Amino acid sequence: MSQLETVSKKTWVLVNALKENNQGQELQRVASQISDLLDEWHTQGKIMWSGGFDDNKTAMTIFDATEEEAKTFFSKYDKACSGTLGCYLYQWDAMPLLSLLAK
Repeated sequence: MSQLETVSKKTWVLVNALKENNQGQELQRVASQISDLLDEWHTQGKIMWSGGFDDNKTAMTIFDATEEEAKTFFSKYDKACSGTLGCYLYQWDAMPLLSLLAK
């Protein structure tokens, strides 16, 4: 990995929330597609930290990537979740609370 590539990587936060009126079959389809995306990410030697919140409706994933990598991953993720989960991508610094916790 070149120094330029390291410098251009940023920390990203992916937040998703379960939409109302979803079906169990849709959740299984989405879970399978998301699992495939995460496996693809990990086979490239990249790491993500993720977990659900206590409400069992929202989750957060944190990862390092270039802006292009993050947007490409988010595009695939959002497409997989379409209609079942609302997905949002933020740069770490765009979330002030998380930035305060990092200090």
